[in-house]
Amino acid sequence: MSVDTASPGGAPSVNEDSELKQGVSGRQLYFYVLGDVLGSGIYVLIGLVAGAVGGAFWAAFAVGVTVATITGLAYAELVTKYPQAAGAALYVNKAFRNRTLTFFITFCMLSASYAAAGSLATGFAQYFGEVWDAVPALVVALCFVLALALVNFIGITESVVANMVMTLIELSGLLIVLGIGVAAVVQDKVDLGRVLEFSTEQNPALGLLAGVALAFFAMTGFENAANVAEETRDPHRDFPRALIGGMATAGVLYVLVAVTAASVVPIRQLAESDAALLEVVQAGFLPFSVAVVTVLFAIIAMIAITNTCLVCLVTESRILYGMAREDVVPAPFARVSSRQVPWLAILFSLVVIGGLLVSGADLAQLANVTVVFTLLIYALVIISAMKLDGQDRHERTFRAPRVLLVVGVVANVLILGYVIYDDPGSLLYCAALLGVGLVLFVVERLLGGGTPTTDLES
Repeated sequence: MSVDTASPGGAPSVNEDSELKQGVSGRQLYFYVLGDVLGSGIYVLIGLVAGAVGGAFWAAFAVGVTVATITGLAYAELVTKYPQAAGAALYVNKAFRNRTLTFFITFCMLSASYAAAGSLATGFAQYFGEVWDAVPALVVALCFVLALALVNFIGITESVVANMVMTLIELSGLLIVLGIGVAAVVQDKVDLGRVLEFSTEQNPALGLLAGVALAFFAMTGFENAANVAEETRDPHRDFPRALIGGMATAGVLYVLVAVTAASVVPIRQLAESDAALLEVVQAGFLPFSVAVVTVLFAIIAMIAITNTCLVCLVTESRILYGMAREDVVPAPFARVSSRQVPWLAILFSLVVIGGLLVSGADLAQLANVTVVFTLLIYALVIISAMKLDGQDRHERTFRAPRVLLVVGVVANVLILGYVIYDDPGSLLYCAALLGVGLVLFVVERLLGGGTPTTDLES
């Protein structure tokens, strides 16, 4: 896809040559970013973060969102230079001009999505078990992914408005938690001293780093926003504002929810729970039946998880479809059904996610796999931004402070190193997922009859 560079002010325009409709406003983009980052990570991982850090686990979310926002600054700069779909794969391709590296980063994105879907399915099963525990968690998780795959087979028409509705549903659950915090303060039944306590089981700095590594799972949604840059009316103006504003809003909400949870429920109780936020809801501070509020909150949490996991499955199948059209993976993945969906790509994604669930990987391991791939992607995006510093810049390009970008690379690498040190077993799952990608790559090279073409700029 060519980019028109004849627009006023020398800024590239996507409107004339793009086949996509530029219908996303700045406000809608803000909600898109907020919905992606807010996501369902806070519903799924808050207990694990509390167990790693202690009562001050709000600090892990604060540090995590800060590091993620620095990475977001690199995305903002690159989007205002290249307002096209493709995200990290496009930026790495432009910076390094290496087809193998481009394939690697693209499959890392795909692998991160597979692991995220597996962890979300596990989290869904845990909340489901709070409502009805007659079915084994593994069966619930597998049926959940199968159901979403069937929805994907039938066909999905997603819109920004639908995304906003889902975001409001997710937000309502967090507002319930904050309402409980207010009620607890009014009743003078909070223990604010806990929010300053770190776990005594390990060095506080290492405990905080462990919490940041887990909390980072909840900060990984804004890559999707870069992929709608081509459909944004004025990405040069709107994307930096929407990204930074969305990240800041999500960060404040995460910190407030964490402080509320720590002050009204003992940390050990949070850490040992499969659905930690339900412990807050069940603390009895609201003037409603605990049983009713528990069921309502569990449903909200499951809707939030469903929304995020469905986006994962849609993204995975479309990445495979696009890679097949570029002759990077076998051509059958580009086949579509009568309902115009990439059916084989959907089926393949279902098999991989099901394999992760059946393998016995627990929630923490799947989250760590997601974080490993995501941190690697983010570090390469920041490096790409610095490498492309002198290229394609114009008067409307957002430029991230270089000192912050250096801090971002160091922070991403530091967190990545800790995850690998703390859970070396996650590397086995990473290697297995990359092995799947390698097999697809080799099969295409041997049977496809051509050299992969991953020129994402055309």
